[in-house]
Amino acid sequence: MKINKIVYWSATLLFSAMMLLSAGMYLGKFSEMSAGFQALGYPVYLPAVLATAKILGVAAILFRRVAVLREWAYVGFFFNFTLALIAHIATRTSFAGVIVAFVLLLTSYLFERKTRVA
Repeated sequence: MKINKIVYWSATLLFSAMMLLSAGMYLGKFSEMSAGFQALGYPVYLPAVLATAKILGVAAILFRRVAVLREWAYVGFFFNFTLALIAHIATRTSFAGVIVAFVLLLTSYLFERKTRVA
């Protein structure tokens, strides 16, 4: 049981740091990120929306109080990473970061369920 908690918190904290750094990059380098998103055909305001969603999603996962919000945060990140993977494949750019995020997300989700049940 203790190993499940260690794996859960390790994956969750790494995942959270990755998402918060990503949100910071979206907001800190907004003009460059907007140009990149616009080149893919997305609206220029999308990085701000994604940054806000990532911050709120991390908060929902870390605070663990409202199960419905936590589940929706996991689902939202899953959809975000699926669409990011498709965009990276379509543009032939590196998607290693998306794969790492997927692995951390799935590890966090699966071990969260194990720690909640135990």
